[in-house]
Amino acid sequence: MNESKQPFTDHVTRSKNSSKAGLAWVAAIIMGASALSLLALWNSARTHAREELQALRNDLNQTGNDLTNAQAQIQTNQSEIASLKTQIAELQKQKQQVTQSSKSLEDEMRSQLESKDVTISKLQGKLTVNILDNVMFDSGEAVLKPDGETVMKKIAAILSEHSQIMIQVVGHTDNVPIRPTAHTRFASNWELSTARALAAVHFLTEQSGIDPRRVGAAGYGEFRPVADNATAEGRAKNRRIAITILPDEFAPNDSTSATNSAVVRN
Repeated sequence: MNESKQPFTDHVTRSKNSSKAGLAWVAAIIMGASALSLLALWNSARTHAREELQALRNDLNQTGNDLTNAQAQIQTNQSEIASLKTQIAELQKQKQQVTQSSKSLEDEMRSQLESKDVTISKLQGKLTVNILDNVMFDSGEAVLKPDGETVMKKIAAILSEHSQIMIQVVGHTDNVPIRPTAHTRFASNWELSTARALAAVHFLTEQSGIDPRRVGAAGYGEFRPVADNATAEGRAKNRRIAITILPDEFAPNDSTSATNSAVVRN
């Protein structure tokens, strides 16, 4: 029967060996747990890194899309700016042409029409030919005289060369009431002034070939005087036909404030 030669020391040795084995297992368990923890942390970090990388890729793609859209918008804006510049240049060219045409028309009218009975005025871009009634009509009448037809022919010849302009013919009188014998034809100076304007319009359109769509007529009677009706000279200036010329609208404005005083026509 085999027995240990050192019974007392063998027990201690076995205890030490057992403790070492236990410590080894504990260390192995701790190291395993640590390894698992590190692996979990690594996996978590890798997943987080992947998520961050994907987010960065998404941001980069969005930035790329935004940049593409911005470039497209810039190109669109540049095209619109170029188009607007072209339109501005065209409008400036048209404005210059209109200005030159207006100047040419004014010079032509002054050289061919202006006299003691026919005056040319320009106010706020409106060119107006004022013709005294003694040239155009007999007293209290609305039928063009030969001298009036001659003036209207000259005006029509000039206007026919400027087909883009509009024409407003306006009749004016002094403040002398219509004589009783003429009341059957003209109830007041309004009717007389309107009839005279229409007579001029009919001559322009029917005798001189001016497009009727370019022409309008109005009668202001005694209410747009350019001189004082208290004098014979002032009343003579107020009895007139005004032909106002505009590029784009009917807006005659040839009146000047003056004092009216009643004078009965014999």
